[in-house]
Amino acid sequence: MASPPERRPHPATGAWMPGQPSGRRHFYKLPRPFALEHGVTLRDVVVAYETWGQLAPDASNAVLLCHAWTGDSHATGRAEDGHPAPGWWEGLIGPGLAIDTERFFVVCANVLGGCQGSTGPASAHPDDGRPYGSRFPVITVRDMVRAQARLADELGVAKWHSVVGGSLGGMQVLEWAITFPQRVGSIVPIATCAQATAQQIAWGAIGRRAIRLDPQWNGGDYYDAPDGGGPWEGLAIARMVAQVTFRSDNVFTDRFGREVADGAAAGEPVGLWQRFEVERYLDYHGDKLVQRFDANSYLVIGKAMDLHDVARGRSGVAPAMARIAARSLVMGISSDVLYPIYQQHQIQQLIAAGGAPVEFVEIDSPHGHDAFLINLEQVGPPVKQFLEKSAQP
Repeated sequence: MASPPERRPHPATGAWMPGQPSGRRHFYKLPRPFALEHGVTLRDVVVAYETWGQLAPDASNAVLLCHAWTGDSHATGRAEDGHPAPGWWEGLIGPGLAIDTERFFVVCANVLGGCQGSTGPASAHPDDGRPYGSRFPVITVRDMVRAQARLADELGVAKWHSVVGGSLGGMQVLEWAITFPQRVGSIVPIATCAQATAQQIAWGAIGRRAIRLDPQWNGGDYYDAPDGGGPWEGLAIARMVAQVTFRSDNVFTDRFGREVADGAAAGEPVGLWQRFEVERYLDYHGDKLVQRFDANSYLVIGKAMDLHDVARGRSGVAPAMARIAARSLVMGISSDVLYPIYQQHQIQQLIAAGGAPVEFVEIDSPHGHDAFLINLEQVGPPVKQFLEKSAQP
């Protein structure tokens, strides 16, 4: 029986570490301890962020971009030392583009719990200088947003012109508008939900189990492991599971069909580990993530997404969403199987019921959840028009 394909050794973590090239990142260290929603307090919290454009004298042109699960602060810009890949929304942000950096001051921060400069499990614990690892607490989307609010204070932004993001980024967008309604002029939540559903939680649970069962995860304390010694395989499997939910059945079928990637010589029997093309695609994405992400951050952020519920502590979904006063552009994707479009229609209806102005745009794409990162020709024009309209009195 043939063996499964071999993979090159991976780092114990793909987290950015102090001492490595910082690229375009800036770092803000919160001056006070940071209390989390579930009662734990973190000290010496750092938020990594990037900016583009110039802040207006009255600070009225600031736009906050909120990234998705495995994103970071590098929303646009070339790959360079400190940034192994181009920006995750490259082509949408820049001079004259949908999010026009000649007009707007654009900010994107790595979320709390992340692994690309903001405080997360790979960061040094202030007590002993060793990585938090298993000691890092559970966080929520609200915690991420409250850390961003501290950054906004530091930047002199009392009110965002707009807060924009998809997936996990869209969860942050909604929390911004609900937690700080007076600090948000408009919002663009894309391919997201007001509450994580049981099926969304189920997908996350499978990924977490894959990491936990990797013996090299070591309960979350693996940062001293040599290359090839960390929980890279569990993280890669978790990413493979998620990647299936990011695309649609039609895209997988059209692109890969039932083609076999590892062909056998004529007359040889089919091997158990002979891969289909779709398996090779999933292997590629799993291996790619391991190079730039941290397994513990994947767990922590994924748990925050599963805990996402705007109704928590707010007497229900409708009262929570009624707090939104900002102009809203809600965007959904026709083929999204992870965050089905009915969830974005629900967001639109709840905002409208609360009395705030809201528009809806459907992205007609076969690409599934990732369409907001792929079909920029459908995302860009309505976002550009909405931001310009929102700038008018």
